[in-house]
Amino acid sequence: MMGDFLLKGLTLRGLEVFETLAHTGSVATTADRLGMSAPAVSQQLRNLSLALGVDLIDHSRRPMVLTPAGRLFLPRAQAALSALRAGQRGLSMLDLSELSALSLGVIEDFENEVTPHLATDLAEAMTQCAFRLVTGASHALHAQIARRELDIAICAAGSPDPSGTLTHPLIDDPYVLAVPKGTDVSGGLNALGGLTFLRRDPDQVMGQQIDRYITTAGLHLPHRFQMDSNQSISALVAGGTGWTITTPLSLIRAGRFASAIDAHPLPGPAMARRIVLYATGDWTGPIPDRIAERARELIEDHFAAPARARMPWLGDQFRPHPGPSDAQFQAEN
Repeated sequence: MMGDFLLKGLTLRGLEVFETLAHTGSVATTADRLGMSAPAVSQQLRNLSLALGVDLIDHSRRPMVLTPAGRLFLPRAQAALSALRAGQRGLSMLDLSELSALSLGVIEDFENEVTPHLATDLAEAMTQCAFRLVTGASHALHAQIARRELDIAICAAGSPDPSGTLTHPLIDDPYVLAVPKGTDVSGGLNALGGLTFLRRDPDQVMGQQIDRYITTAGLHLPHRFQMDSNQSISALVAGGTGWTITTPLSLIRAGRFASAIDAHPLPGPAMARRIVLYATGDWTGPIPDRIAERARELIEDHFAAPARARMPWLGDQFRPHPGPSDAQFQAEN
């Protein structure tokens, strides 16, 4: 079992417990998430601290927080876990050498981080396969997979889902309020009248969901700006021109503009777009499952973990969905 893996006195289970507690601040929540008892979690933390010779958790605080040594060790623990999980994944990777063709579509949000890694993994596994990769907006990918021009698509879920597809949830991307840095939002959305609302293209899934939220909230906002470019919207918010409703995934993509943008929970009921993997009915079995599993790992590394570090209030709202292999691992441990 992975939980018994030893590396110079450190157990993988101990590293997993430490990583989870660093996010939750609670032994009980950590135990529930990892399928362990609270005493077992506490014992793993004690063993890890003894192996390292330092205290990693300040138990006197509620919620618990990392000590300076814990903050220093956390990124190293996460890097070690990532490498070990990648190694395990490589050992169990599907043999796709006999696959003759695969057409994959991926939402453009992922084109700089997730898509290159996913394409490289698949290309290495599919030595005899005709591999076609396209990127685009979710509504365009919906249409392509519905017409069977794609076998698999990774995109925002539609309403309804494309006909004849099976859905593998990857992550829920909650909507948040984005304003120029230092903007007072205590008065709610109605108090932002001095700034222009930056709308998204209504053809986009995000644009449609945001417009429904605005309508339900009874807001009447001028149609001055309407754009399909995440970077352009981010630049205008950062420059002080306006405010918008966006998601953590989109904010992480803001790049050099991100430091001039403040993010806050969206007023009112929570709302999220769900990022999923669609597979046509011909693609049942382990291949879509494994591609979804790899996509979840990449989303966590490149988007979810950085977003939670920047916006701790997101908590469990922005974590990948557990896949079949995660459920099996928890059952075995």
